[in-house]
Amino acid sequence: MVEYYPEGWLIDTAENRAALQSTAALIEACRTGQILEGRALVCDSSHNLLVDLGCVKGIIPRDEGALGIREGTVRDIAIISRVNRPVCFVVTGFQKDGDGRTTALLSRRAAQEKCREAFIRRLVPGDIINAQITHLENFGAFADIGCGIVSLLPIDAISVSRIDHPRERFTVGMNIRAVVKSIENGRITLSHKELLGTWEENVALFSAGETVAGIVRSVEPYGIFVELSPNLAGLAESREDVIPGQQASVYIKSILPARMKVKLVIIDTFDYHYRPAPPKYFYEGEHIDRFVYSPEGSEKEVITDFTLQPHEALS
Repeated sequence: MVEYYPEGWLIDTAENRAALQSTAALIEACRTGQILEGRALVCDSSHNLLVDLGCVKGIIPRDEGALGIREGTVRDIAIISRVNRPVCFVVTGFQKDGDGRTTALLSRRAAQEKCREAFIRRLVPGDIINAQITHLENFGAFADIGCGIVSLLPIDAISVSRIDHPRERFTVGMNIRAVVKSIENGRITLSHKELLGTWEENVALFSAGETVAGIVRSVEPYGIFVELSPNLAGLAESREDVIPGQQASVYIKSILPARMKVKLVIIDTFDYHYRPAPPKYFYEGEHIDRFVYSPEGSEKEVITDFTLQPHEALS
């Protein structure tokens, strides 16, 4: 079965390089409808993309630049933003100019249609897929789930530990795994926190009596929440001059599974700007129906049931 990936995953593969080596190889790729990738060099004044194919010049006409461009449902920024980045395409034909130079006619839209029909339309809630972060907003992260087709990962679905902005977890271009949370009104919404481990899996990394690193996430009248890992936070006693976003050294006073709590004492805090590291996943499967975050016997149950999420056929 053909696999579909976020844009940029194919460009350095042996198969892709072989297809760009000669005009004959491109003609064969045209015949088979193979999805290829090249780097977009220029977006001209008519919003056609010029693509580096190595052996010949390649062009993606504006109307073939993305799904929705022709219909007016997608803005031209979807084309312009690809300059100096990999673009996927299928070769649709060839033409020669007055000097006899060959130009390959390409379609990114056709590659996206293939991806949508053969891959995205078959997804159901709970499926775990590859994705690549394309841009970040206050309310969430957008991720390419295949051939430049983008879905939303809401901020509250990124991790159990709350964050103020997705840039605290992700950088643009970061490759991640994500869960299909719901399919509704023709849109796929993603989740991520279910792959970052249960409370028990995360707390097993720590022991009472240790002093460890953390990040201050919120300061409340009753205490200070400090993140120990993306899916685990503990509560420290109140202390003056502590600000959300600071790094912290914390002493683990006690771990209480029945109450799903970690009690902390802040030793020190300091300001430090860091670049998020790629996520570490506890779950490596291809599908998950139900995720139970809370430990057995806990006073509070925290569950995600993907079988109950909206699931409409994509048009």
